Amino acid sequence: MELAYYSDYAVRLVNSEEPVRGKDALTSVEAVRDLFGGNQSAARRATDADVTRFRSVRARLRAVFEAADHGDETLAVDLLNSLLLEFPVSPQISGHDHRDDDGRPLWHMHLADHPSNATAGYAAIAAMGLAFHLTEYGVDRLGLCEAAPCRNAYLDTSTNRSRRYCSDRCATRANVAAYRARKRLEADRTAGTGLAAESAQRTTASGER
Repeated sequence: MELAYYSDYAVRLVNSEEPVRGKDALTSVEAVRDLFGGNQSAARRATDADVTRFRSVRARLRAVFEAADHGDETLAVDLLNSLLLEFPVSPQISGHDHRDDDGRPLWHMHLADHPSNATAGYAAIAAMGLAFHLTEYGVDRLGLCEAAPCRNAYLDTSTNRSRRYCSDRCATRANVAAYRARKRLEADRTAGTGLAAESAQRTTASGER
């Protein structure tokens, strides 16, 4: 499993909440377990106590994305480093379930999961994955959706660093809103021009009399 894969852990956790809309999907141990995806052995360790712990880690991860979104690279790195110190990982070389055409293991880096609780394990993986993405691709590849009121986190993997939205749905909604705003502005300008022309005509007519 490539280290880049683990950065999705951070995005999934951050996006379990929509602060602007006042929505929070992280309300039960089942919701915590869902965040682990296919890592069911780690998910089974989750208890009710992890709900509160996960929310705390989520707030800290969102702060990393917010700092990056504001262009404060140093703060983003400092916040992420604090998570890495608190939730260390144990990298290992693994080749399980991955074979080449000759049957030999396809060796890759894997983050060993030996935490004291489910939150510690998830936080370690999410922080390490995000750190790898940040150092490999740059702080500006961490973003928050510009389609208000979404503000979901995303990782920009575009070739030209052009991503601004968390999903195609948000991109479409933002484009439609921008199009409507332009049309309203054009209509206001047209109306204003018409009123100015009428006023000028009335002034001219009054002068002629």
